[in-house]
Amino acid sequence: MEQDIIRPYKICDVNRDKKKGIVASSLEDLLTKVPDKLGMPSENLTVVLESDGTEVDDEEYFSTLDPDTSLMILHGNEKWAPNMPKCQVSLDQTDDIALGGKGQVANLVGRLQHNLCHISLLGGQDLELLSDMDPDSLADIVTDRDNRIILEHIKEASGRILLEKRQAQDAMELLKLYHQSVANGTEDLTPPKQERVNEPV
Repeated sequence: MEQDIIRPYKICDVNRDKKKGIVASSLEDLLTKVPDKLGMPSENLTVVLESDGTEVDDEEYFSTLDPDTSLMILHGNEKWAPNMPKCQVSLDQTDDIALGGKGQVANLVGRLQHNLCHISLLGGQDLELLSDMDPDSLADIVTDRDNRIILEHIKEASGRILLEKRQAQDAMELLKLYHQSVANGTEDLTPPKQERVNEPV
């Protein structure tokens, strides 16, 4: 029977760190072998196409997959994400000193190479460095075209997050001032009078 044909597949975890070859005759068969292969729990597993995140949730669809299809195994609330090329930046201490500020930027980029989501955890000073960087100035460190594209994304995201953090800080300062004025009994929310606006020249 067609269902009993054993086919090879490639499986990986959500971070694509663990990659294994596996043979299975059905989706159910594959799911029973995953825990042993990837060292994952056996409950709450979801199978998706590694290429685009399409969920493989029934035997009929599973039977249409080509041999050697790459599958990602998700556990619990894990979500599929596209495979971003890693931005390889390697500097030793002497490079860092010689490059000055550029070395600092390169080290920040190196820290973000495994997960760009970590950019939201950076402090204001680091975000400023990244949002002000000139990707072209790092051409001697980062030569690959895909890496240059990542630098552009990092620059744009840093600027956006920095702006959001500053807006949140401004809002908090205004709230503090408001609460202080209420506590002191000097609450006055009316805007100051503008008596000398638009005077004729």
